[in-house]
Formats: sequence, structure tokens, C-alpha cells
Amino acid sequence: MNPAPLALPEGLSARPIRPDDVVAVAELLTAAEAVDDTGAHESPEDLTGFWVNELVDLELDSRLVTTADGEVVGWATAIAPPTFRDAYGVHLEGRVHPQWRGRGIGRALLDWQLARGEQLHAERHPEAPARLTVTAYTSMADLTALLRRAGLVEARWFFHMERPLTDLPEPRAVPGVELVPFTWERDDEVRRAHNAAFTEHYGSSERDVTSWQVMFTGSRSFRPDLSVLAVEDGAVIAYVLAYVYEANTAATGHRESYFGQIGVLPTARGRGLSKAAIVQALRVAAEHDCAAAGLQVDSENVTGALGLYESLGFATSRTEVSWSRHLAPLR
Repeated sequence: MNPAPLALPEGLSARPIRPDDVVAVAELLTAAEAVDDTGAHESPEDLTGFWVNELVDLELDSRLVTTADGEVVGWATAIAPPTFRDAYGVHLEGRVHPQWRGRGIGRALLDWQLARGEQLHAERHPEAPARLTVTAYTSMADLTALLRRAGLVEARWFFHMERPLTDLPEPRAVPGVELVPFTWERDDEVRRAHNAAFTEHYGSSERDVTSWQVMFTGSRSFRPDLSVLAVEDGAVIAYVLAYVYEANTAATGHRESYFGQIGVLPTARGRGLSKAAIVQALRVAAEHDCAAAGLQVDSENVTGALGLYESLGFATSRTEVSWSRHLAPLR
């Protein structure tokens, strides 16, 4: 069962996204970026990685809006990873082509997403609370207004931070700890370390093997050679996982090593491991022809990460707001 058809302007229709739609969607996102200024660029290959995998049912969980002659003018997804902690999370994403905004397409897509999110909650985890979430950069005034009108509330602020790979900090040694590149035989160990490190973080979940590999180390952008593990007595106690988004490189003209996951086991905190691993990751990135490093941090991060990143030369370039609708358990 799926929500009712979208209430679209005359001449437009909606259908599920198909794998071969990724080229048209990437073109729409390129046009939207000129207005929205998110700093993110997705290639068709990136979109394939996001949508064509074991976690996503495009037939049920996506919609593409087109004109009568097939022009793509908008799209939306409602995707719920299988694991969660405090609330079952459904992530709502989408965009409308700038030339088609102001006609009710975004409102229709959001209505469909919220209805589909409620269905996913009822079908999969009615016993738990749920959180339907849309993230919007502060530069996206139209989307922000749409979310506010729909009754979603601002839940969290995330800072996107960057620094050039010049004037790098000196390497930091932690007694008894070796800093080494990521290797595939440690993949599941790093997954388990990540689960332990993020138990107190907002919106985090216990990543199972499938979601870990689809969303993190199985991503086409993941760079094991730029990632750093802190190992003590043969075990991973901290990590920095790095990604290079080549669509961003093509759009901006410089390559950035993006630190997607940074964590330290709770039992190993207070020893400077985060700083040591990040400094090492910065230096490795510089050695591999990267011009900058980037990361994202929750403004209310419980471990004080924001201050650490600022001390290492990172500065906020953009702010992204998490807007949510909270659903009570159904039983």
C-alpha cells in the first residue's frame, strides 16, 4: 500500500524513480545547486549508490515528477534504514527544479513523503516512536518556509566545516597507540567500534552489516587509503573514515578529503586520540593530492567535538538544519 497520488499542477505526473533516471536527477540537482548553495554535488553514479541497494525500495519509497514530454521537474524519497536507537528514523529528501518552484510541486512531494513516512512507521516499527526528518541548509529559504508551513520543527543544527591542507599540525603520538590505514579485514571491527562510540549521539543507530556497507565503507566514495585507525594491543579504539566525492572535485576544481565518521571508544576517551587520528588523516590527505579536508558536526555534540575541530583549523562554511515531525508509538 502507498499514499494517495500527488496533488500536482495540471500537465504533471508522478511515478517511482527508476535506476535509469539518475542522469536526469543529477542534471536537476546541478541546476538547483546554483540557487540552493549546499556545496554538495552528486553524479549519476553517486545517486545509483544511494538508491540502488538493499536498503531502498524505489518502487514504494520514491517519486519522480515529470512533464507530459518527460522532463524531470522534481523528485522525492522516503528512506528508513533498518536500525535505530531512540526513534525509528525516516529520512526525507527531494528537490524541485528552480524553474518549476512556486507551483505547489514541493508541497505535493512533501505531503507524499510525510504520508509514506507514517506508513513505514506503522508497517515496520509501530511499537516505537518515529522521527520523520528533512535537512535543509540555511541557504534554502524556499524549503525552510515549506517545512515550517507543514508543521515540522527545527530539531538540530549541523555545521559543515572545512580547512585547507596547509600549515598542518605536527603529528601527535599517543603512548601505546599505532595510527594505521584502514584495511578490509578490520571492516567489521570498525563497524562495532562505531556502534560503541556513537551510543550517545543524536539520531545515531546501531549499524548492522548491510547498512554499514551500503552507507559507509561500501560507498563508491570511501577511501580506505585516506582513512586512519588508532590501534592499541591489536584492537581498534578510534578511527577517521575518509571519503572523496569526485563530483565535488569536478565542480569545484579541488579535491577534498571528507571525514565522514570520527569516533573513539568510550573507554579510550580523554587521551587525545581524536586529535591524533585527525591530524594523521590531514597529513595523509595532503600526501594524496587533496587540497582541503571537510567534516560535519552536530552543534550540540556531547563530546565537545566542535571545539576540537576549531582548534585544528576547521571553520564553518555552511549550516544545515534538521527539521522533524515526531510520531508517537502506535501500540
